[in-house]
Amino acid sequence: MQIILTKDVDKLGYANDIVDVKPGYANNFLIPGGFAKVATPTARKILAENLKQRAHKDAKIQADAQALADKIANLPLVFKMKAADGKIFGSVTSQMIAEAMAAKGVELDKKNITVESFKTLGSYTAEVRLHKNVRGTINFTVEAEGAAKDDE
Repeated sequence: MQIILTKDVDKLGYANDIVDVKPGYANNFLIPGGFAKVATPTARKILAENLKQRAHKDAKIQADAQALADKIANLPLVFKMKAADGKIFGSVTSQMIAEAMAAKGVELDKKNITVESFKTLGSYTAEVRLHKNVRGTINFTVEAEGAAKDDE
């Protein structure tokens, strides 16, 4: 069954995408939840016209997202975590990264930040989805709490 997504759905697609899904998934979850509508010929024509009119606005939004990706790639973050023998207790979460970026003046949604699991001190990267075509990386370092810094 083909549907038109009205909202971004993880691992399925972005708003205004036409995707194939099983009828049960569409009829029982996506359509009642307001995530999609049936891709009738009329709905496809309306979508094509709306996308044509929105193309120039989307180019500006994508350029802004790329500029933000370049900006956050150059903002190093340092997290102080409790650690013993090079292993940390707990982990750095997407919420922690979003809060640290907000402190530096960059507002990011924690849902768009992907952090891989790790258990040792060191330097890591997180991926952030800024636009459907733009991904950014956030570089951060995990240090032991109370560790003296040599460069100060």
